[in-house]
Amino acid sequence: MTIMVEKRQLVTPGTLLAEGNYVLGENTFLEDGKIYAARIGLFNSAGRVVSVVGLRGVYVPQVGDEVIGKVVDVGLYSWLMDIAAPYPGVIHASDVFDGSYNPQKDVLSEVFNVGDYVLAEVASFDRTKDPTLTTRGRGFGKISHGHIIEIVPVKLPRLIGKKGSMVNMLKQETGCQILIGQNGRVLVSGRNREDEALAIRAIRKIEAEAHTRGLTDRIRILLEEEKKKGDVDE
Repeated sequence: MTIMVEKRQLVTPGTLLAEGNYVLGENTFLEDGKIYAARIGLFNSAGRVVSVVGLRGVYVPQVGDEVIGKVVDVGLYSWLMDIAAPYPGVIHASDVFDGSYNPQKDVLSEVFNVGDYVLAEVASFDRTKDPTLTTRGRGFGKISHGHIIEIVPVKLPRLIGKKGSMVNMLKQETGCQILIGQNGRVLVSGRNREDEALAIRAIRKIEAEAHTRGLTDRIRILLEEEKKKGDVDE
């Protein structure tokens, strides 16, 4: 049993990944007892399973995911949400009004209107109908401040880092609150526009260089240098 590449190494379709008694994971195929990459991405192995994490991909909702949705339509009994997925999300009025919704009295657009961003949780989804979202829970609801950016969902683990190391460093060095939706939308909220801009610049760099080694050190240097410039300017 032999693995031919290192973890997180960038591979292309047809790259030989492993030989021997390994199990096919995502984006791989077997030929003559050897496992090859089926798409461009980062190599990964866990036990006997070898796989390739695609560099690009769409978000597929899962129950329990925290997502940042954008209101695209307000109906009589629900809001339709763009959650950056192939399927729109739905928030039912009964969820927000705790079952006491009265369409003759309550106006949904006064709660969430078209264009509003909302932090919510995927409550149900089985591919037979659009995912249902809920805003019940601490911290969920309309987002009223900060900047929202979108990154490729498969890059989120690199933005978060091991045990949250990368995102925690960004928060500490920029003073910004950074909320990561599992659908690839990220809310950055800081004390001023300069802090937010620095955090966003670092996030974009992480997204662009997620497949490279030494990224954490480069991000740390970027943040330290930009902070020094800010001190000089003051």
